[in-house]
Amino acid sequence: MTQTAAPPDAEALYTELLRQVRERVQAEPGLQLVGIASGGAWIAARLHADLGRPGAVAVISSSMHRDDFAQRGLARSVQTHIPFDVNGASVLLVDDVLYTGRTVRAVLNELYDHGRPARVALAVLADRGGRELPIAADLCVARVTVPAGASLELAQGEGGRLSFLLEDRTS
Repeated sequence: MTQTAAPPDAEALYTELLRQVRERVQAEPGLQLVGIASGGAWIAARLHADLGRPGAVAVISSSMHRDDFAQRGLARSVQTHIPFDVNGASVLLVDDVLYTGRTVRAVLNELYDHGRPARVALAVLADRGGRELPIAADLCVARVTVPAGASLELAQGEGGRLSFLLEDRTS
């Protein structure tokens, strides 16, 4: 599915991602979900609940390994919380939008600070292209076209309802 102009329907994309993740978990019961802060963490928390997974959902932050740490710092950072042994684990990183790949690179570095997983896969609601690093999602619900100078951001509303905001960053 390719989207242009209006932002995609995040709830519809979530429903499809849930279906794909459910199939993946059934095929690989030990799979651990890890949400990338912040949009990916929201999605992972919903997936965790909708799949009836026990325990706390894992969240990982890219803050400490970002190449733009000097500009961003820790001000809006969520701390990494991984309530399972990463060593030998099968991990499914969950994020909202895949763009340059720089956040995923930073998260992989953070994940390996906690141990050595057996394998790592990536699931995203939307891939907007524009990759700067050779990173691809294993599960991707939609490929979207975003105008130059704009950003596509996930928002979480009342009751955990998800929506995408398309914001012009040129002004």
